[in-house]
This record gives sequence, C-alpha cells and structure tokens, in this order.
Amino acid sequence: MSPADPLRNLGVRVTSRGGEARVWSASATAMELCIFDERDPAWVVKTLPMTKDAAGVWLARSKSLVAGTRYAIRASGPKGKTHSFDPNRNLIDPYARGLARTAGGEWRSYVQDDAFDWGSSEKPRIPLDHTVMYEAHVRGLTKLNSAVPEHLRGTYAGLAHPSTIAYLKDLGVTTIELLPVHQHVSEQRLIKQGLVNYWGYNTVNFFTPHAGYASRDAQFGGTGAVLREFKGMVKLLHEAGLEVVLDVVYNHTSEEGPGGPTTSLRGLDNANYYRQMADGGYIDVTGCGNTVNFARPAAQRLVLDSLRYWANEVQVDGFRFDLMATLGRDENVDFDPEHPLLTAILDDPQLQGVKMIAEPWDVGMGGWQVGNFPDGYQEWNDGYRDRARDFWLTDIAAARHTGVAAQGIGGFARRLAGSAHVFSEKRGPLASVNFITAHDGFTMADLTGYNQKHNLGNGENNHDGTDNNHSFNHGVEGPTENASVLAARCKAMRNLLGTLLLSGGVPMITAGDEFGRSQRGNNNAYCHDSELTWLPWEGRDQWQIDLWEVSKLLLKLRRENPAVRPVRFARFGETVPSASQMDWYNTDGLSMNDRDWNSPTARTLQYLAASTPEFEEFNRILLIVHGLEEEVTVTLPEHAGVTSYSLLWDSAQDDLSGVPREHGPGSELAVAGASMQLFRAH
Repeated sequence: MSPADPLRNLGVRVTSRGGEARVWSASATAMELCIFDERDPAWVVKTLPMTKDAAGVWLARSKSLVAGTRYAIRASGPKGKTHSFDPNRNLIDPYARGLARTAGGEWRSYVQDDAFDWGSSEKPRIPLDHTVMYEAHVRGLTKLNSAVPEHLRGTYAGLAHPSTIAYLKDLGVTTIELLPVHQHVSEQRLIKQGLVNYWGYNTVNFFTPHAGYASRDAQFGGTGAVLREFKGMVKLLHEAGLEVVLDVVYNHTSEEGPGGPTTSLRGLDNANYYRQMADGGYIDVTGCGNTVNFARPAAQRLVLDSLRYWANEVQVDGFRFDLMATLGRDENVDFDPEHPLLTAILDDPQLQGVKMIAEPWDVGMGGWQVGNFPDGYQEWNDGYRDRARDFWLTDIAAARHTGVAAQGIGGFARRLAGSAHVFSEKRGPLASVNFITAHDGFTMADLTGYNQKHNLGNGENNHDGTDNNHSFNHGVEGPTENASVLAARCKAMRNLLGTLLLSGGVPMITAGDEFGRSQRGNNNAYCHDSELTWLPWEGRDQWQIDLWEVSKLLLKLRRENPAVRPVRFARFGETVPSASQMDWYNTDGLSMNDRDWNSPTARTLQYLAASTPEFEEFNRILLIVHGLEEEVTVTLPEHAGVTSYSLLWDSAQDDLSGVPREHGPGSELAVAGASMQLFRAH
C-alpha cells in the first residue's frame, strides 16, 4: 500500500509516537476523538480535536490509544435533509477492531489486542472442484451437542471442539460457511416483539467478531479474548484440513432506515455512506432500510479493508457476499459487472487465492444477476435450486394429481451438467454454487413434508417468507406415521442429495440436511434462537441415521469420481483438460432425441461422463435418473471402451447387499420409480 494512499491506515494504529486514529468523512465540519475511563465506559476522560486532510480523513494522535482503550468519535456538520450530524452523539469508528456496550446500551470502540500465535497453521487452500460447502450457524451447530462441554456449546470454541471437527470430517465436507459473525444486533421491530435476529444479517461493524458467539470466559476475558477465541477456532479447523468461509453483509447496516439507530456511518457522513434521494429518503435495494453507497470510493475501501483484515489477520479462507448485486451498483444505482469494487476485490494482491462467493441478487430494479458476475466469483445458483426441487417434488406432485408431470428432463440435465447455459465457458461449471436449501427457506426434510409455510411463530401472521417453495408434502402436511408417505419422503431426500452431490459445480449442504433436520414447516426462521433452529444431536429416528449414512456415501463417491466434478466445460470434438466428456442416452440405450429431452412422459436419462485427466486418474461414471413414480426398464448403453457397469449407489435401496452389482452394456435393468442409480463404468 503506497504511503501516498489518502485512505491508508483508517481506524486506530499504534505507532512509535502513540496511537493514531484516522476516520473518513467528506461532509463533517468538525470531529473529535473521545477517550473513556478505563473502568467507566460512560465517562469521557479526554477529548481530542481531529484535523482534516484534503482527502476527507480526520486525524488525532494520543498516547492513551493503547490496547483496551475505549473510544468514540463525535462529528459535527451541516444541517439538511441528507445529513444526520449530532456533535453530542458517540459514534463507532467504522474500522474499530473491538466493540463493547455500556450499561445504557451505547457502543464503544476499543483498541484491540490482536496478538496470536498461529504456529505452523496454514490455510488448506482446497481446490474448487474438491470443495463441498457446509452452511452453518455458529450457535446453532453445537448448542445441543452433549459431546461439547456445556460452557462451550454454541460458541466459536464449540465449533472448533474435537467432537465437532470429527463430525465434519466424518461427514466429508471440506469448507464450513458460517452465517454472519460480524458484530450484529436485532432490528428495532424485533426487539419490540420480543424476538431476535438469529441469523445475524444486521451488522454493526465490519471488523469485529460477534461477542455473543464467544464463550463466557472469552466475553469476560479482557481485551483480545473474543478475537483470540475466533482465531483459535480458525486455527484448529485449518489444522484439521477444513476451510472457513464467512457470510458477510456489506450491503446495508444495522442503522436501518432514516429513523433507525444512528451508531456509526449515518452520524459520520450520511450523505456519502448511504444511497439517498434529494429529500433525504433512502434508496433501499436491500429491503433492510438502507443501502451502502458503493459508488463512493470510501465505501468501496471500507469493504476491501475489511476483507483484507479477515483474510490475512484472521486467516479465513473466503467470503460469501450477502445481496452482492448491491455491491456492484453504480452512481445511477444500476448493476455494473465491471464495477470498481467488484474488480478490485478480485485484483487485490492481498486477496489472491481467497474464495469469493456472490449471492448474485438484491431486491432492487434489475437485481437478479445470476451468471453476470466477473470471472473469479462463484455464484449461488437459484435456478439450479428451483429446477432440482421441481424435478423431484412439484413435477412428481403434478404427475400424481393430473397424470402428467409439468416438464421434461432437459432443464434438469443442464443443471446436472454444470449450468453451461448460465455461466460462460471461460468461467466454467465451478462458477456455480449448487444448493437445494440454504438458511432461508425450508430445510430439505420440510421440502418433502410441507406444501405450505408455517411461520405463525414469527409474529407476522404467516405473511413473511416465500410462498414459492417448490415443495411437495407427499400427501400429508407435516408429521405423519403413514409408512408409504415417510418412505416417499426419504427417497425424495436421497434424490435431492444425490442430485446435489453428483452435479457439476460447487455443492453447498445446509447443516442438518444430511440427517433430515426439520423446522416444523417454518421457512423463515431468522427470528428463532431456539431448538427450532439448533441442530438436534440426539434422539434421531432410524431414517435420519440412514440418511446420514447416505450423505456420507455420496460425499465419498463425489471425492472418488472426478467425472462428476469437472473444472471446465467440454467442447464437442475436442479434449478439454479437467472437463468431462458427456454422452446422454434414453431408456433404450440410444442417444437422446428431442422427445427424450422435452416430453413430460419421458423423464428418464442415462448420463455417461468420462473425465479428461489433468491431475487425477481417468474416471467414467454412468448416472441413471428416472423422474416418474412408475418403475421403468432401461437398456444400459453400449459405448466404446466400456465393458461393464458396477453399481455404486441406488436411491431406491437402503442396502445394496443382495442386489446385483455388475451389469454389462446392452443388458436390461429395472429402475424403481423416482430414483437415481450411480455406476462406475469400466
């Protein structure tokens, strides 16, 4: 970073001359640094005027700025509809590395003690084609796990406990994606309702770990203790070969709408940090009350510096950007794939090798941008999610009720093969983060058990949460003891998991789906910090234990068969390294024709994929997909170089013992209704 960089070293830095505080505001006319008493964070012991440079950076120096010192910023400025200055308000430094609250509920920044011994710990740097994401909530993952000491359950330390790590390693995932861990608060509306923002998408500050997820010992352990616990979690996960990706919420802040709590950016420079109209009303493309204005260089720099901090000083492996279309909106609030912030994130030398995952939409005009982000980003693929759900759930429901499924198998096959119709050849199949479920929406078990959302407990008369669930309850809404319904639901879950883990792209599993966790039909459980949202570790039914074993097997099969995880798209007539040569056959073992692809009555295919080795041994698989509930007989394809097919997995079979495993090309095979079969081709 050049010494001439006008936005260098924002926040507090401890130098040989004492501490130096640097805060940006182009609109302020005066600013002061307030230092508080060591024992009483409400008592100001020193006030220092800050001086402004030509770039809008305000500076103050004090020997009192040492680790543990609590401080705040006060800013004065012009009146007017776009400003919100109050010289008496104590504001959070946007670059504060530590935050604490007073007894009266105000925030205080504090100078962080960032000392930590990383030892020989290194980032695993798992290649994308070997990556399997596991989306989890720090608190919810271990809160009910009796294998974790009680005082560590639901904490950073609990996540890094040997029993948690052993579970993740045994399952076979590679990368844990944590719901927001930046310091966050509940919205004013939820507080009035007696609810909480459990998910954490309401950020106070972009540099501070959420103290509520630390153990009690760390919370009361003095300066640096919470951060040390967080770093310790990262270190232990890395030593186990697991990556850590953070879900980061830069698109808006917890200051909410113009009448919301003013804690930081609004009080420092409302006119520049937030998107506004001339009358001071906010332009809100996030649905959360405000939108950070990334047409401004200072807002762009805030994000870049936050990413650098977490990636380098805290050693996390990647980021999933909430509502990332917002980060790419220009001065006119239009999305620009070449937006300076989007390109700067990819080009930053301090961020090379870091996984960058976009949620490629927001709620503003032109907000759905799936497939439009620059090369270097992975994107959540909601089209994949919806098509997979439709194929195994709503299409099956339609066939039951009308006798005809809603669509053929072609659209499903495109998703299975890596969504080449969405992502450019240059970006390849690994640009797609494939998922069936995420933190928002139904769990996988609830997708198969509910036709309607059941969100009354959220306090909004069941109006919140999507009504477009692409789900099917298989004949009974909610819990049932009907054996045939339960069997159909379990098979549907196996099909959904099989689709996810045998598709081209980067798969993401939502924590608990591997054993059928339910939220009792709540598809928007953001406001429940309870057993509704925590993972149940004990008392699982046999079908859940069986599903867990299927999940482990599918993850193992994905690792062992590079043909199902191509790095590049194949090109007809060429051999593309680390691509997969794909051949598609119908039930008769013949090449697919238009009817086979598109007819709602011909929802069966045989997908023969052969790897084109670059770093791994040659591999070829056959995947049979049958999307109707009636059994079908298929003729296994005859293909050059294939002499036999060995059955590896059948979604219709709980146990393959006693089932014929070896089959020859040209032989006939019975395939159960609505099922998948995976073979290794020899």
